[in-house]
Amino acid sequence: MDYYDNFNNKMKKIKKMTRQEVFSIELKTLKKEHRELDIKISTLVDLSSTDQFTLRLLKKNKLLLKDKISRLEDELTPDIIA
Repeated sequence: MDYYDNFNNKMKKIKKMTRQEVFSIELKTLKKEHRELDIKISTLVDLSSTDQFTLRLLKKNKLLLKDKISRLEDELTPDIIA
């Protein structure tokens, strides 16, 4: 048995992640990035010599992350018809 056969056998034993598990991990990652950006923005706002362009760019990235988070949360939460 060569290296590739051994590798393929190991890969077959690994449990494949469900779509929901992948989304959940991605959601956690995005939320962490969002929190980190929030901290950076707060720190920059406290500085009097803040570059406004950088601040706007960080805020825009934070908003984009928030949109991605909302979309993922919508994917993870089933629609309930009332």
